[in-house]
Amino acid sequence: MKKLIPLLILTILFSCNNQAQTNPKQEALKIATPVSVPLEDGMAKAYFASGCFWCVEAIYESVKGVDEVINGYAGGFTKNPTYEQSNTGRTGHAEAVEVIYNPEIVSFETLVDVYFASQNPTQANGQGPDRGSQYRSILFFQNDDQKKIITQKKKALAEKLNTTIAAEVYPFQKFWIGEDYHQNYEKLHPENPYIQNVSIPRLNKFKAKMPELLKDKH
Repeated sequence: MKKLIPLLILTILFSCNNQAQTNPKQEALKIATPVSVPLEDGMAKAYFASGCFWCVEAIYESVKGVDEVINGYAGGFTKNPTYEQSNTGRTGHAEAVEVIYNPEIVSFETLVDVYFASQNPTQANGQGPDRGSQYRSILFFQNDDQKKIITQKKKALAEKLNTTIAAEVYPFQKFWIGEDYHQNYEKLHPENPYIQNVSIPRLNKFKAKMPELLKDKH
């Protein structure tokens, strides 16, 4: 009987994971018509999920042509998600960023290059020490051109590395802005142990890869 209990627990967990992955509301998001966000004062917006948004915010804010980065949640089926709710992995959302950029200075294509260069593209359901569906990698497209750019670059990277690229590709639907205390987190809390040991090393690794894209001061 004792031998059967662990097996039963694994069976239940596997069943729950399957149900989570095949949630009808979540699956519907993957085939929805993408929402296009119009330019505002000449600035465009792009959306990415790549692990902890504190890390991703700092990376994109170091790129020339990026005006601002906002932390929040995207890719899920729950309305008005909070950090606490998202962190359970049950809202369908991933921690994401809204990148506000000048398309005359930096292209969407380059932002996708930044995306893949600033993460472990083979890690599923997380980045670094952050694990769970709320930390999974997702690239969001707003139109067919963006989808083409994303899929081509993902395919090329898979061929280059000869492995599966974990990042998902979703039609953009809605970005929920995160709580105030999550915004500009690295700048406001440089002494935080997570920032010191995870965010800053990840940022510096990206900077070493693509120095030509960096702002003069960051």
